[in-house]
Amino acid sequence: MSWLSRFSLAQRALIGLISIVALVFGAIAIPQIKQQLLPTIDLPMVSVIAPYQGAAPDAVEKQVVEPIEDGLQGVDGVTSVTSTAGEGNAVIMASFDYGNDTKQIVADVQQAVNRARNQLPSEVDPQVISGSTDDMPTVVLAATSGKDQQALADQLDKTVVPALKDIDGVGRVQVTGVRDLQVNVTPDNAKLAEDGLTPAALAQALQAGGASVPAGSFDENGANRTVQVGGGFTTLEQIKDLTVTGAGAHKAVRLGDVATVKEQPAPADSLTRTDGRPSLAVNVTMDHDGSAVTISNAVKDKLPGLREQLGPDAKLTVVSDQGPAVSKSIKGLTTEGALGLLFAVLVILLFLASLRSTLVTAVSIPLSVVLALIVLWTDGLSLNMLTLGALTIAIGRVVDDSIVVLENIKRHLGYGEERRSAIIEAVREVAGAVTSSTLTTVAVFLPIGLVGGMVGALFGSFSITVTAALLASLLVSLTVVPVLSYWFLRAPKGTPEDAAEARRKAEEKEANSRLQRAYVPVLRFATRRRLTSVLIAIVVLVVTFGMSGLLKTNFFDQGEQEVITIKQELKPGTSLAATDAQAKKVEKLLATTDGVKDYQVTIGSSGFMAAFGGGTDTNQASYQVMLKDSKSYDSVQKHLESGLKDLKGIGTTTVSAGDGFGSQNLSVVVKSADAQTLRTAAEQVRSTVAGLDGVTDVTSDLSTSVPRISVRANAKAAAAGFDNQKLGAAVAQAVRGTTAAKATLDDTERDVVIKSAEPATTVAQLKKLRLGPVELGDIATVKLVDGPVSLTRIDGQRAATITAKPTGDNTGAVSTQLQSKIKALKLPAGAEAQIGGVTSDQNDAFKNLGLAMLAAIAIVFMLLVATFRSLAQPLILLVSIPFAATGALGLLIITGTPMGVPAMIGMLMLIGIVVTNAIVLIDLINQYRAQGYGVVEAVVEGGRHRLRPILMTALATIFALLPMALGVTGEGGFIAQPLAVVVIGGLITSTLLTLLLVPTLYAMLELRKERRANKKSAKRQPPAPAKPDLAQV
Repeated sequence: MSWLSRFSLAQRALIGLISIVALVFGAIAIPQIKQQLLPTIDLPMVSVIAPYQGAAPDAVEKQVVEPIEDGLQGVDGVTSVTSTAGEGNAVIMASFDYGNDTKQIVADVQQAVNRARNQLPSEVDPQVISGSTDDMPTVVLAATSGKDQQALADQLDKTVVPALKDIDGVGRVQVTGVRDLQVNVTPDNAKLAEDGLTPAALAQALQAGGASVPAGSFDENGANRTVQVGGGFTTLEQIKDLTVTGAGAHKAVRLGDVATVKEQPAPADSLTRTDGRPSLAVNVTMDHDGSAVTISNAVKDKLPGLREQLGPDAKLTVVSDQGPAVSKSIKGLTTEGALGLLFAVLVILLFLASLRSTLVTAVSIPLSVVLALIVLWTDGLSLNMLTLGALTIAIGRVVDDSIVVLENIKRHLGYGEERRSAIIEAVREVAGAVTSSTLTTVAVFLPIGLVGGMVGALFGSFSITVTAALLASLLVSLTVVPVLSYWFLRAPKGTPEDAAEARRKAEEKEANSRLQRAYVPVLRFATRRRLTSVLIAIVVLVVTFGMSGLLKTNFFDQGEQEVITIKQELKPGTSLAATDAQAKKVEKLLATTDGVKDYQVTIGSSGFMAAFGGGTDTNQASYQVMLKDSKSYDSVQKHLESGLKDLKGIGTTTVSAGDGFGSQNLSVVVKSADAQTLRTAAEQVRSTVAGLDGVTDVTSDLSTSVPRISVRANAKAAAAGFDNQKLGAAVAQAVRGTTAAKATLDDTERDVVIKSAEPATTVAQLKKLRLGPVELGDIATVKLVDGPVSLTRIDGQRAATITAKPTGDNTGAVSTQLQSKIKALKLPAGAEAQIGGVTSDQNDAFKNLGLAMLAAIAIVFMLLVATFRSLAQPLILLVSIPFAATGALGLLIITGTPMGVPAMIGMLMLIGIVVTNAIVLIDLINQYRAQGYGVVEAVVEGGRHRLRPILMTALATIFALLPMALGVTGEGGFIAQPLAVVVIGGLITSTLLTLLLVPTLYAMLELRKERRANKKSAKRQPPAPAKPDLAQV
């Protein structure tokens, strides 16, 4: 690669111009990079939501869930199917692996659902829903007003929605929470009886009058004409003017004369309040090219004007906003990166004692980062917590190549060599080693593709960013650094004799430096007492790994929190109104809690999120609590937990982090084909989990039976002209109404529902329901019976999930305890329990990252073999990897940082980082050996000359990462701090290892090879001829 330096020195002006153009282009491109909280990740699941109004869970399971499940089982790529059959609703979730072709799987699921439609009840219309992180609303506003919600929704649609849609990067703006309108047709039973009509006749008339029938087509005058009969209802007057007839009718009558027709809100299935007032949500979602920060700032700018347009009684509150979190992360990581850059530059200045040399080296950092950002921009990637963390980590590493190159250039210039030849020779000496060391660091990210799962999806952009920055730093060190060195560094002036004297003095000065005087004797001792040195290293290794039992483990750190989530659940079957009454008690607590900025509660159905595991029952409520400051999170959480315990009748509540990454809950899935066996096993598992140390909020989703009203036709029903089907239609109309037709009003399709004037609300009223000449109680048995609230199935088998929240940060220890307890359980025959949740996620991630590390070691070994053309010497370098782990593990234990996925990624990075300095050292030792030096002499000379660059690169990287490891700004997110701690700890021990153990092992290997070569040489030499005996002569 030294040809790059020769070319650069020959084209210095061109290299300078290219560097300036790159910086200018970067200045233009960087502001255009979209800014997000997380990289775009397709969620590995597709959900099917199928409402079946009025149906009991067992009927929903039999008639809706099973046909759809059967269709989904044959979809290629689907790994599991989880379904929940509830009151009048079914949710079926098909899961698949991250990285699969999501669009194709969604299309296949849609086809499977379409094929199953002919097996579903006619009124069931299943909807297929998929999503990604981009579908998460960037900004969520809550709108409250003294007006009724429909009027507020209309005002929002006319003012707020168009204004927000005009923001650059906004893809969709939706107003949610407003109750749909429907056309209610309420018959006057007396008038119907007077005219000899029944509600069934109204339904038949509405169905016929609202029909739109395609009648074919024909050609006329060369044009094709389609024929359509009817056109549906478009106004309320058309419905009122509909003619109604029927068997037994005295005459045809106008519908409006026997029933009232009104457009009214549909019955509520959920309630939403913000800061105690009923509210609607305005969800702002960005498009593919949108930036969360840009959209957030634009929304804030528009809010004052929008509030003014809505009027003084209305209020617009920001409930959720990704922008500030992204801005804080960018600002925090940028600050930590800038501090790291400053520390790295100071380290270089301290070692080189030259401002010019330091500036030449420091240029490589911003130039490499800018080039990496240009790669992100051209590849369509965003600035997010992962890519920002990668850039901050890279700052400590990108300077390494330039340090090695510049230090060697400065050394050769100090010897008095001619400037151009000194630079070329200096770069030639280290070009191969620098290239190999960078490629080994880059190569460790290739196995990230093997990791799969959420970790692979998350860290894909991370690895691209680090790779781009490191390759850019290699390019800069071999092109820009030599050119800047030529321009700014000067060799001592003088004759060749003066140059020789300068070289002698430089060598003498270097040998007498404090570093050399401290290091060389230790190195000589290590190479003389080789077995002692190796034994000391092994003892350190064993002791460190023996302390690994003190290491905490988790999946992901939650980081700083500004949002608290509260889940509330009352007894199954609790009505929406009763849950609302208990929710108000929790809201009163939130309103009086210091540190709470805003709060929002949703009671009942959670809408779109129901497709991905959100609650749908009327006995559930969820709260989003926004804090004034993340520093108050712990105190507010403790206050809320204490306050909730004192509230009576509010059911069970759980308090957790609202904006952390990933679920941290433990879970155990219990399966059984028999309902009673499942209940027994689930309770057994729940008791076991509740007995664990370090867990709280233990819950089971196995629903209990609740009373429901059963109506069954008796022997008298047939004589009155009724069967169960006709009774079902009559009872449905009396209770909730029946949908008879559709109407398109104001370009929006509405249901036309026939409702009773006095809906039945009690068992007694239902029994007295008048059905012509008889009452329901006369022809049917009406009584309370027990029935399930919901039924959950996993892969076709009944299941229950027990969840618990770990109280500390050592999730791994709790998971280990959980696994041993569950394994020891003796469950009833036919039941099985499987560990899921964070335990399964963590185990899978650690297993896959472990395999990725093995693959990375293999790749690094192959690169080293190619570099040194030897199998033995690369093995010496690989020894540094476990010793690097000693420092990483030790620093994690000392700082109390858990070993999670970010720390494991740091371990993966270490595999490439720790061998870089060893490559540079071994490469120089081999050069001295080629010049005729003995083994020990070459080792000492190589170590002496590489001491300064090795210490410089290690300390520059350590100090560059120090602000991140210390969490100076506290905005490093869930990845930066543990990753930095691991890399710093690994670098400390690997640097000592490189300077002492690697030379020792090299000496042992090469001396043994020499001895074997000498023995072989001695055997091959012919014996010396015998000297003649002079006496005999």
